[in-house]
Amino acid sequence: MNLLVDTLLATLFAILLTVTAAAAIQYYRLIHRARTEYERAREAVEDVVLSFNRELKRETEKLDFIAYRIEGNNSKIESCGKDLINLEKKISPIEERLGAASRESLSELSKLADVRNKITIVEETNSKLKTQITDLEGQIQKLLTLPEIRTESVIPIRRDKAMSALTNTEIAVLEYLSTEGAKTAPEIKEKVHLSREHTARLMKKLYEEGYLERETGKIPFRYSVKKEMEKLLSKPEGSPQPTSL
Repeated sequence: MNLLVDTLLATLFAILLTVTAAAAIQYYRLIHRARTEYERAREAVEDVVLSFNRELKRETEKLDFIAYRIEGNNSKIESCGKDLINLEKKISPIEERLGAASRESLSELSKLADVRNKITIVEETNSKLKTQITDLEGQIQKLLTLPEIRTESVIPIRRDKAMSALTNTEIAVLEYLSTEGAKTAPEIKEKVHLSREHTARLMKKLYEEGYLERETGKIPFRYSVKKEMEKLLSKPEGSPQPTSL
């Protein structure tokens, strides 16, 4: 009886031992397989990590380069900003000058417009004067065609009495014009050795007092002695010569 029990126990123990050994072997195989898979997975992960690190390094280098470029651009932008500020400071007075010049130009244009209007008025006045002069010339031509009426004074007018109201310079100018013909004020100025203003006043006085005639066709005016004055200025033979200028 005890032998049978022992045999059964031995059998059971052998079976358990066999099952345990089989389980241990299977467990070892699973562990080995798991370890192999782990090694493979770890290598794959390491490859992924290395690749990721390389990519991360490259991206980091790119970012560093971009950051460097950005810093350089920022410095350039700051420099350009300062240049723009300085340029604005320089442009501001130029704009003010341009504004002032524009206002002056508008003022000058307004003045030019006024001058043009005045020139137009003067041209119209000249046109009217030319028409009047043409009419006067026609009337003069008609008068010149009339027969000359000669009158003689019962008592001849003495030259000295007619010239008594004139100065020596005025008489000299009349005699000069009588002998040399029509002259302008600048030409007479060179002979009488007076200033331009003095000569102009002298000629205007002789013209207004009726001693001279004036040609107004062009400037400067030409002055000539009236015919009746030429008769008074002409001297008989043996009389003194005209006063030298």
